[in-house]
Amino acid sequence: MRIDIISVLPQMFMGLVDCSILKRAQDKSLVKIVVHNLRDYATNKHRNVDDYPFGGEAGMVMQIEPIDNAITALKQQRNYDEIIYTSPDGEVFNQKIANQMSAYENIIILCGHYKGIDYRVREHLITREISIGDYVLTGGELAAAVMADAIVRLIPGAIGDEQSALSDSFQDNLLAPPVYTRPAEYKGWKVPDILLSGHQAKIDEWKLHQAIERTERLRPDLLKSEE
Repeated sequence: MRIDIISVLPQMFMGLVDCSILKRAQDKSLVKIVVHNLRDYATNKHRNVDDYPFGGEAGMVMQIEPIDNAITALKQQRNYDEIIYTSPDGEVFNQKIANQMSAYENIIILCGHYKGIDYRVREHLITREISIGDYVLTGGELAAAVMADAIVRLIPGAIGDEQSALSDSFQDNLLAPPVYTRPAEYKGWKVPDILLSGHQAKIDEWKLHQAIERTERLRPDLLKSEE
């Protein structure tokens, strides 16, 4: 898999895509993450990529030409399953979308910035708009990093124990059950006896019950979405 990220602040990804699971996945050649500086695709001598909006609204708008240049250059090298724009008014990113995208071969993520991008980019170049929540960030870089992490960890081989990813919260629209480790008792706080029993079938039944109970209590909306 290859993830191309287009940003006006590529330095923001230092430390985000070159450590932990993302680094290990790249070291194993399971994924390649390439961050592109949008200013490299500007045609003016000052490498500006934004301008004032028509109509007099406050703020600056990312220009269409450098974005088109960047996307066109990448598409000339390979085919892409999706060209994604990080936007607060896009569809909300969730585990289902992460699962879907983990099977893709190549994606482009365009990070929004300033007041937004020239709307013609969204009309003619973008195939999907994604939000990570109902709030506004300074730019789409953090959203792109969140998406990359959620997607890459699902690629077979990225995590040492693949069952770990499959048992995460939001898989099957359930929150994960509680987890515990040694010591079995600390300050009088004990690990549930069932987890120490060695009876795997009963342990699995307990975990499912806990997952359902926690989801009903903390995120009932997840269960309603399955109806």
